[in-house]
Amino acid sequence: MYYTVIKGDEDLGKQDEYTIIAGCGRLGANLANKLSEEGEGVTIIDSDRDAFRKLSPSYSGISLVGDATDLGVLRDADIEKATAVVSVTNYDNTNIMVAQLAKKMFGIGRVIARLYDTERECVYQELGINTISPAVLSIKEIDKLLDNEEGDVL
Repeated sequence: MYYTVIKGDEDLGKQDEYTIIAGCGRLGANLANKLSEEGEGVTIIDSDRDAFRKLSPSYSGISLVGDATDLGVLRDADIEKATAVVSVTNYDNTNIMVAQLAKKMFGIGRVIARLYDTERECVYQELGINTISPAVLSIKEIDKLLDNEEGDVL
């Protein structure tokens, strides 16, 4: 068996909006909670069973223990029915691999990957993968605060 279902509604892949999230750290768990609260279908995958403790008790999506780079795990997560795949593990190599599989092998149109090493951004862009970089986002927010001449909290 590739994975273990921790919790979930097996019919989530039949909803109009269905997102697969790789990585159940703070970002992945918060995103999964938000999508679940909005009534969207969501499956979150993490190799660490304990990571799912970060999910809200009201989370109604599927939680899979498994390796999101494993084709069997992705198929078992119904990736063919996904409208989006978001890879937010703590590892750039894992994120790019999940994103590539989603984009190239399964034809998912909306693919987003977290990127720590901004020097790799060109690789993601060439593959048509949207990226989110904590460093770049932080720089933009700090710049906004520095540009605020009155010193008001934004």
